[in-house]
Amino acid sequence: MATTHNGDGHVGHAAQSFWTRYVFSQDHKMIARQFLITGMVWAIIGAAFSVLFRIQLGYPGESFPILETLLGHWAQGGVIQPEFYYAMVTMHGTIMIFFVLTAGLSGTFANYLIPLQCGARDMASPLLNMLSYWFFFAASIVMLCSLFLQTGPPSGGWTAYPPLSALGDAMPGSRQGMDYWLVALALFVVSTLLGGINYISTILNLRTKGMTMTRLPLTIWALFFTAALGLLAFPVLLSAFVLLFFDRHMDTSFYLSEIFLTATGKALPNEGGNAILYQHLFWFLGHPEVYIVILPAMGIASEVISINARKPIFGYSAMVGSLFAIAILSFLVWAHHMFVSGLNPFLGSVFVLLTLLIAIPSAIKVFNWLATLWRGNIRFTPAMLFAIGFVSMFISGGLTGIWLGNSTIDIHLHDTYFIVAHFHLVMGVAAMFGMFAGIYHWFPKMYGRHMNATLSYIHFWITIVGAYCIFWPMHYMGLAGMPRRYLDYSQWLSFNQFSNANRFITIASIIVFAIQLLFVFNFFYSIFKGRRVVGRNPWEAATLEWTTPLVAPHGNWEGEIPAVHRWAYDYSKDNRSFIPQTEPVAGEEKEVSKSVL
Repeated sequence: MATTHNGDGHVGHAAQSFWTRYVFSQDHKMIARQFLITGMVWAIIGAAFSVLFRIQLGYPGESFPILETLLGHWAQGGVIQPEFYYAMVTMHGTIMIFFVLTAGLSGTFANYLIPLQCGARDMASPLLNMLSYWFFFAASIVMLCSLFLQTGPPSGGWTAYPPLSALGDAMPGSRQGMDYWLVALALFVVSTLLGGINYISTILNLRTKGMTMTRLPLTIWALFFTAALGLLAFPVLLSAFVLLFFDRHMDTSFYLSEIFLTATGKALPNEGGNAILYQHLFWFLGHPEVYIVILPAMGIASEVISINARKPIFGYSAMVGSLFAIAILSFLVWAHHMFVSGLNPFLGSVFVLLTLLIAIPSAIKVFNWLATLWRGNIRFTPAMLFAIGFVSMFISGGLTGIWLGNSTIDIHLHDTYFIVAHFHLVMGVAAMFGMFAGIYHWFPKMYGRHMNATLSYIHFWITIVGAYCIFWPMHYMGLAGMPRRYLDYSQWLSFNQFSNANRFITIASIIVFAIQLLFVFNFFYSIFKGRRVVGRNPWEAATLEWTTPLVAPHGNWEGEIPAVHRWAYDYSKDNRSFIPQTEPVAGEEKEVSKSVL
């Protein structure tokens, strides 16, 4: 893209066509919107799958003719077939974890906020930034195509454990669908690596004058550690997928050994492989992935809470230190997902200790958020409500994590509904709340308009109440030993007592899904018809992004990039509501003038 440089420091860009402005854009703000809207599309698809399999769980064996209309032979007679049920569970997990909470959350806010809050014209490499989105888009297309295969989508679970995922004859979803799944996630990993390199390079090298690392907003620190986690962990996952692809198509035996197919009476020649190897490789990414998802939400919540409590963030250094501690410890706890795999008990005790240690920096963050809220002059904007809701979900889900970190308890609770309740609260719903907080907070900056406040409040209250109605009862199911991933509990006498609870959860799921469609309507309607933003800084925030023009050009600032003189959280100081980062500290101007003389 051609650029022009004026004497006043303004960076201009040549006239753009529709394709270079909206499709193949290299402007980080447009790429952020592309990640956001693509992630929203995937969120609707992934959530719709959860509603479909909740209908099966709430009303097992009952016929719903509309399901046959929607799903064809996968729901013959209006009843979801077992193969498609497991495909929906697989696709729901894959879509929500990778395509929504990783790409949609991190891709959106890293792209949008890093240059604006660091004081940069754009990312370090706008071309790589554009490619990171298009690799994500290509991954989305391949994954979407798997839904239309005759043999069906992948159905080996979102973790794709072998031998089920390694043998095409194991079940219909292990055939072409699994190949599409592997290719899509390989493209997704490339997208993540391209983005991560860009994010780290921009933060380290393109900060404006005066923007030291200790003056960065906590959103940038969170996105920095997120990118570092992705760069270190995703290549390991890619290696696991490559070896799995070899086992599927090149007769290797990385994960297979002494397999006998009862359906065909055939003994496979594979020897020497170990399926547990795949688990180690997968969870070496799988647990950092939890924090790849949750760290951006933590950064967003910190920013939104401080701005709307009109107080400096409590314990800035402790917040940064806890982010660093979480990033380090997240690589040392992966085997707590494998306590039931035959792990050596002594080694298991080491992972128990490391798992419980990670609760310390998490507790520091919760304490600091609550201390920031304490006696604050709180403005209950939609973004603030979702940020507080994030803290609530993180506490609720995190406390049950202490149970599961203990191997003796986890052996009983593993693969029960207790696990489903725990990780949905602490990772799924909490991260979505962080994402909603970010969307509501920065929507005026992205589009120059406000979202409808009434619809936003309705969205929050129904979502938070509905989320607890869905996942809180699952804790009791799990404590009773009720296993997950089964499609019909009606013939299981031990768990008939939960039939009413399953129906309750299903109804709550449908209501929560419907209210997310209301949010989607509010989002797109407000882009074109929302109340226009008056002034550059509607939330009276101190950070740099609010110093750009209301509709920021490619390059962000029209003249020189402003210098930074203070940290990002000067609120309610010197009898002022806020002090921008660009305002010199008292006495600084005099010192500068003396040095000039």
